[in-house]
Amino acid sequence: MRRTTTAAAVATLLAAAALGLAPHQAQAAPAGTVAGAVGASSQIRFHDIPGSGGITLKGNVLTPAGASSGRTYPLIVLPTSWGLPQTEYLAQAKKLADSGYVVVSYTSRGFWLSGGSIEVAGPPDIADVSAVIDWALANSPADPDRIGLGGVSYAAGITLLASAHDPRVKAVVAMSGWADLIESIYSGRTQHLQAAAMLGAAGYLTGRPGPELQSLLRNFLGSRLDQEQQMIEWGRKRSASEQVDRINANGTAVMLGNAWGDTIFPPNQYAKFYERLTGPKRLEFRPGDHATAEGTGLLGLPNDTWTNAHRWFDRYLKGERNGIDTEAPVQIKSRSDNGYEGYADWKSVGSGGTEKLALSDSEHVFANVDSGANGGILLLSSALDQFVKAPPIASVPLLPRAFAAVWQSRRYDEARRIRGTVKLHTTVTPTKGDGTFVAYLYDVGPLGIGKLVSNAPYTFHGQAPGRAFGVDLELFSTAYDVPAGHRLALVIDTVDPLYIEHNPAGAQLAFSSPRTDPSYVSVPLREQ
Repeated sequence: MRRTTTAAAVATLLAAAALGLAPHQAQAAPAGTVAGAVGASSQIRFHDIPGSGGITLKGNVLTPAGASSGRTYPLIVLPTSWGLPQTEYLAQAKKLADSGYVVVSYTSRGFWLSGGSIEVAGPPDIADVSAVIDWALANSPADPDRIGLGGVSYAAGITLLASAHDPRVKAVVAMSGWADLIESIYSGRTQHLQAAAMLGAAGYLTGRPGPELQSLLRNFLGSRLDQEQQMIEWGRKRSASEQVDRINANGTAVMLGNAWGDTIFPPNQYAKFYERLTGPKRLEFRPGDHATAEGTGLLGLPNDTWTNAHRWFDRYLKGERNGIDTEAPVQIKSRSDNGYEGYADWKSVGSGGTEKLALSDSEHVFANVDSGANGGILLLSSALDQFVKAPPIASVPLLPRAFAAVWQSRRYDEARRIRGTVKLHTTVTPTKGDGTFVAYLYDVGPLGIGKLVSNAPYTFHGQAPGRAFGVDLELFSTAYDVPAGHRLALVIDTVDPLYIEHNPAGAQLAFSSPRTDPSYVSVPLREQ
């Protein structure tokens, strides 16, 4: 009852917030008509575009100003994000059209005025991309040999999958998206409650979830473990990580961008996917939360992510030698400063070695009570970290030790530049067969105030009560500078509003460090 009530409350509140930020969809203009001037050099034309399976997709087309008869231009297709209408990309579409592209954007199936039901990047969504490409080639001066896909969030997941199935796609820019849907919202075998509830609520309020999605949401938020394998298989079919060999065979040039604090699609799964790509590729991580790194660009404001997206398309659709392919392919920005760091690959991000912090003291916690350590609020906390350097905080000395296990490092004489994925290895002894805990890494200042560096949940089922077992857990990747005079603290508790927990009443967890298998936190560092 507690989990169901929490999910419903979060769904209602976050859906309302999402709708407040979503652009209003006006009554659609008649197909093929000019709805209004986007700028002095181009106009937008709204069209009904045939999708797969006989449905109609509401879309718009921008072409280069003064496009001459008989000439073709590179094509970029932009599906919309979850819950947003076809006007989402107008500012960027105009810039692309002014620079010589045909740009087609459409409302993803199941949302707003487009037909069909929400399939969550299922086969009909992937077929829609190819259908839109076919339509654009037949109804605009699009070049069949120069086709790109792009988009934010939901569109990023769709376009990555579409590039695996349509070899005509030469370049993709996938921003704030997922490559592994399971690792995104079910990492550590733990339901990401706020993320799933927000997406589900926004889907109901702006579209028409299909029967499969409705059933999945009920099972997922209702913790139906008997349906776990079916849910995992459903997610795998919607994960580009399962199709990476096809993307590589197509030779698609793939640019990935995400934020360190993305509370819907955390960065780890993008980094792992990037490492498996063999064609032209680029990976960018910046401070922020879901879609905040590229959000200002959707308003037409200067934006690094969109600037590089344009450069990526120019290089691989127009053949321009603009230097983006000669730069270090992994570009990251620390949460602590404004400069970019370039690396040859993801493995090199933590090239300064790792610092192992021993967790030698045994700790014992009672479950089902929030200690005060948590990962923040979906879409808000990491955005505050991005814009005002204010991540979630906790007073580490005041955390109740009955409900939170705490280990601290020594004070550092020099700054520590954390880069990459922090890893936890520990031994857990539960009093019940099921359970959940969340690990947090804090930067602790002289007054004991800890700023959240990273976190991750872990859930287990079917363990023998009283029997110890080992746990290896990757925290969400990040880039964070710990000032001199500060220390690091690892905190573990059992309740976090971001996640669904599975601790039975009266459960307790003990964390130990056996002599033959010591517990530790491995912290990757940048070279000094």
